[in-house]
Amino acid sequence: MREEKLLRLEGVVENIVYRNDENGYTVLEISDGEDYITAVGVMPQTGAGDKVVLTGVFTEHKSYGRQFSARACEVCRPSEAADILRYLSSGAVKGIGPSTAQKLVAEFGDSTLDIMENQPERVARLKGISNEKAMEFSARLKANAGIRTLMLYLGEYGISNTSAIKIYNALGTDCVKHIKDNPYILCEGSFGVSFECADMIAKREQMSNDSNVRIRAGIGYVLRHNEGNGHTCLPKEKLVQVATGFLQTAPDRVSECMEEMIFDRSLIADIVGGKEFVFTPQLHLNEMYIASRVKMMLSFPAEQEKDVERAVDELERSNGIQYAELQKQAIFAALSEGMLVLTGGPGTGKTTTLNAIIKILESRGKKVLLAAPTGRAAQRMSELTGNEAKTLHRLLEVSWDKNDKPVFNRNEKNRLKCEALIIDEMSMVDCYIFESVMRAVPPGCRLIMVGDSNQLPSVGPGNVLGDLTESGILPVVRLNEIFRQAQQSLIITNAHKIVNGQMPVLNRTDRDFFFMNRSVKSEVTEVISDLCQTRLPKAYGYSPFENIQVLSPSKKGELGTAELNHKLQARLNPASADKAEITVGGKLFREGDKVMQIKNNYDIRWFRENGETGEGVFNGDIGIIEKIDRKSKHMRVIFYDKTAALSFEACADLDFAYAVTVHKSQGNEFDAVIIPVCSGPPQLYYRNLLYTAVTRAKKTLILVGTPHTVEYMVNNNRQTKRYSALREFLTREDSLY
Repeated sequence: MREEKLLRLEGVVENIVYRNDENGYTVLEISDGEDYITAVGVMPQTGAGDKVVLTGVFTEHKSYGRQFSARACEVCRPSEAADILRYLSSGAVKGIGPSTAQKLVAEFGDSTLDIMENQPERVARLKGISNEKAMEFSARLKANAGIRTLMLYLGEYGISNTSAIKIYNALGTDCVKHIKDNPYILCEGSFGVSFECADMIAKREQMSNDSNVRIRAGIGYVLRHNEGNGHTCLPKEKLVQVATGFLQTAPDRVSECMEEMIFDRSLIADIVGGKEFVFTPQLHLNEMYIASRVKMMLSFPAEQEKDVERAVDELERSNGIQYAELQKQAIFAALSEGMLVLTGGPGTGKTTTLNAIIKILESRGKKVLLAAPTGRAAQRMSELTGNEAKTLHRLLEVSWDKNDKPVFNRNEKNRLKCEALIIDEMSMVDCYIFESVMRAVPPGCRLIMVGDSNQLPSVGPGNVLGDLTESGILPVVRLNEIFRQAQQSLIITNAHKIVNGQMPVLNRTDRDFFFMNRSVKSEVTEVISDLCQTRLPKAYGYSPFENIQVLSPSKKGELGTAELNHKLQARLNPASADKAEITVGGKLFREGDKVMQIKNNYDIRWFRENGETGEGVFNGDIGIIEKIDRKSKHMRVIFYDKTAALSFEACADLDFAYAVTVHKSQGNEFDAVIIPVCSGPPQLYYRNLLYTAVTRAKKTLILVGTPHTVEYMVNNNRQTKRYSALREFLTREDSLY
């Protein structure tokens, strides 16, 4: 890719057209002495009269014409009285209008800004300006100067202005000093700064590679990185080994610093399975708390329901069905025990069993709440049970703190109002969200957890369903009989073959599971494109935007989601004069594109057709871009259960969704699923991933690739090793927290 040549533009700010104070995005007009130029970008606080030096490129905006897109902005505060008056009158300092600006400049002249910032007591002597107001003016000027200084400092290391504003808000006015003292604080928060970048700053500040600060930060960074891989902890020996290689330092130094961190509780050490493991304090607390609450609920269970056998008989008579023995066992366990884990693959009767449990409880006046990790899973749960189901975030009434961290309003002080809580798709639930659930469950409430233990584990850290199931301390019912009606589906029977290590039937063309043999990857891509664009819509009436989903094991490569999305966008939603476009983070989004939210964003407001409103768009939500509005700098996205307006900045957390990874598809079901199976990295081509992908299809499943790849995946029973301690804490006596 050809590198853009960055230009330098100097001028005086004439007008602030738009500014978002939260992220610093600014549209301003500057005069370079000859012409007025519109400049856009993330910039420090500035006002009319400021002298600025911008670095960036000229771009052509479809609606607004030629603009200068600033990558960096250096602001020189005005020093002469006339410029200062103009600066203050422009509203650059909140609370100061033209009349107050006139009063200040008339009194202090060229020294106005310096006196306002450093001698607020003198400002407070002026008529009409209180001491409190003078202190506010001082604080705002210091903040403006601090952000400018920070942006200049961090800009040398390629850290964006957006990140700089987050860092300033978190670290305050002395942020540069804090960073110079310990650059590694930048990679400890949610600032988007890598350890390598912090390392670069540390070297510039002449910090030793062997310093305690660096080694401690590196150990923490390795732990947090592995949290992203699903681990809640790491064996101590392994952590020393990995951190030593990562930091390129001596193992003894890593061990020494790790012991210091364990001593001062920056890290927690605990024995799991006879070996010493190391945790971050938060994840240790999560798993310990979950274990203690589970054991408490087992010790003080919900009241046992009576005459359950009679109630089951009545349901069988009234509905004309016969429950299988394992289904009855699950119903009895759910109504006689305080907790139950119900697992089973597709077609084994989980929904029928759940409906029986719900009907019996509701017939006895019990309030039952239903929830699932994702919106689509909750919607499907609602459709199958006839009862409202909510996402776990919505159930727990999520809000957010100043750092965009989720805060749940349902907790120990404000518990859920119910006698039973049923959670579906438990394989997707990580230890963070499950801890929050356990804090909100009221005493005496039944907790029924439903999932498929053969599916991929949660994206977030932990192995909650697996640890609960394998702990042996709570009732578990595994449904394994495929019912006659489900046996008619080759999707279901082949899914069970796959999970049992048998080759699926690939040579049938009269059912719902099809295999198309292609050995050349370019041919696989062409077949997938043709299926989405023409063949499936023509044969079944499927929409490529609403009914068809391509699932790939990988993001990268010719058959990865990135390349497939590029090809599918060109085929399914080509450029057109009547479709607005916007490039965000290197992705060219177009009206009509199918997109997915890839990070939780609790700030985005949404609405529904029934007038309901709320906030929050979550990782995995899929939608269609309805409108791109350059004037308001927002795009409207219709998700399956809500419509939301996303600022262009927020669109950085969108990706195309014509093709998504199997991991991202969890909790969703689609009418038609297409899966490329044509060789790839062994760590991504394994049995459970293929099984999870196949079970996402409701009506039609098509594999495109080679039988050899399918056979390889079926035989590759690679169990993703996840280090977690919940099972250990559930089975030992000292886990009360």
